[in-house]
Amino acid sequence: MAISKKVIDRISSNLKKYQVILTDAKNRDISESDTVVILGDMLSDMLGYKKYTEITTEFAIRGTYVDLAVKVGEDIRFLIEAKAINIDLKDNHVKQAIDYGANHGIEWIVLTNGAVWQVYKIHFKKPIEKSLIFEINLLQENAKNKTFLECFSILSREGFTQSSMTAFFQTQQATSKYSIGALLTSDAVLTALKRELKKISNTIKVDDGYLKNLITTEVLKRELTEGDEALAAAELIKKAIKAQARRKAKATIIT
Repeated sequence: MAISKKVIDRISSNLKKYQVILTDAKNRDISESDTVVILGDMLSDMLGYKKYTEITTEFAIRGTYVDLAVKVGEDIRFLIEAKAINIDLKDNHVKQAIDYGANHGIEWIVLTNGAVWQVYKIHFKKPIEKSLIFEINLLQENAKNKTFLECFSILSREGFTQSSMTAFFQTQQATSKYSIGALLTSDAVLTALKRELKKISNTIKVDDGYLKNLITTEVLKRELTEGDEALAAAELIKKAIKAQARRKAKATIIT
């Protein structure tokens, strides 16, 4: 994603300032409400939102409240569920934030304690599902880290659009460790492996089942082949392969 110099300069110039502020806040063990005050300043100073018109505190959703909402014009861009700076972000915090978004049809959620930022996409299914797009710790970042700048700038006033967020999510999903793990056991990769093994020795004969088992049990970490994220990645790869096959078949018919 192309990042404007204006956004890069703004984030970079304010990063050290807020690292000092956040470190001091951690040492003082400030409350959740005080953390929200800092977040409002960060949204304005680092991400470029208008402090008094585009950053809303205590945003009401069906009788409950989310800590912050970023709203430009009539468009609610994302919701922010905040925790005190020394609170570790946990699954139950995510659920609370996701419930807020699902109840208002808002696709993008930020869960943060000021230092750590987790950005989620909500999938409006039954049941509601979510995907972690990225997680960053501002206290561990530096202004020269391109990955950090790309991730953080996608939330900026200039960088955020529904299409840019969706494209960023799709890129992150396609290049995740789970997707790479699934690709390594795909038919195309197994065929390529057998071809390369033949170069080592013409007498080598291995079947796909043996190679797949070897990769999943001896090469890859278990987390990359088991669990919901691994299954979702495998399903993504299968759909992509089927879609490619359909395109090839269609092209053949047209030809």
